[in-house]
Amino acid sequence: MTSLPAPLLDVRDLAVHFRLSKGLLFQRHSGTVKAVDGVTFSIEQGDTLGLVGESGCGKSTTGRAIARLNRPTAGSIRLDGQELTTLDGSALRSMRRRLQMIFQDPYSSLNPRMTVAAIIGEPLEIHGVGTVRERAERVRELLSVVGLSRQALDRYPHQFSGGQRQRIGIARALALNPDVIIADEPISALDVSIQAQILNLLGRLQRDFRLTYLFIAHDLAAVRHISSRVLVMYLGRIVEFAPSRELYRRPLHPYTVALLSAVPIPDPAVEASRRRIVLKGDVPSPANPPTGCLFHPRCWLRERLGNPAQCSEISPPLRPLDTNHTVACHFAEQVEGAAEQRQAVRAPGA
Repeated sequence: MTSLPAPLLDVRDLAVHFRLSKGLLFQRHSGTVKAVDGVTFSIEQGDTLGLVGESGCGKSTTGRAIARLNRPTAGSIRLDGQELTTLDGSALRSMRRRLQMIFQDPYSSLNPRMTVAAIIGEPLEIHGVGTVRERAERVRELLSVVGLSRQALDRYPHQFSGGQRQRIGIARALALNPDVIIADEPISALDVSIQAQILNLLGRLQRDFRLTYLFIAHDLAAVRHISSRVLVMYLGRIVEFAPSRELYRRPLHPYTVALLSAVPIPDPAVEASRRRIVLKGDVPSPANPPTGCLFHPRCWLRERLGNPAQCSEISPPLRPLDTNHTVACHFAEQVEGAAEQRQAVRAPGA
């Protein structure tokens, strides 16, 4: 028997909690925000894992914790077998050569007082890579890789469009030849006409350099285009995990079904015939989460089943319903045939 290859990035029971304080000088503890609470997943070399969910569900906090921009409260993060949560100082800086990040906002993530050459070359300078001449040549090479001309070297970020700025951010992330890139909603701040170009660029770079991506987004259509597996996150926890095609063909969590029902279908006849599931209310506060299933106050399936008590009393475990499909829902079997559900189900009051 041949053993499966070890994952390049392995995250186990990751938690990121933020302390809330009040009173004079904010010295009194008033609660805890569980932004990420027990997240587990792994990514193999050259693979892309999509992480999706509404704003405020903990996606970006998860990515920032893996990059050690936020300190994890608990859990394990291993990159190629090396534990990252215990690293500090020079050891942490050395690890960051292998794990880089593309940020969401191309306008605020680039220093407006630095030229493009200085922005892309900064990681090389910080880590002492090459001579001055070699770093300059590397910067020119990276500009070409991301589709920008060398005339951009001496210009400043404000002289570029949003898509061009994001290309600069991608070039900066590539500077140190990382193994893993965490892309934190890299297309959400861009025009729709530019988003496909950036997705195609990321796909080409992955093929050319065998990159491994954690692709964070709330746009499920984009995630489907680039990811081979998808994690669905709600209020700091994973509620569904499956291969991309399987998830889109057969979602098993009511939250995933609702998210997919909001994705436009480029077929007027199909779009007109299906019914969108509109979730009631907003995402609950992570400082005061609901008891039982975190999704139950907004769950359309629970109302259709007559509001079973276990939804509000018992937290559902993440359990396998198929070989590669896990879901955290007491009644996931009721969501079988998700394609028909998306066309036939209308949320109460919608």
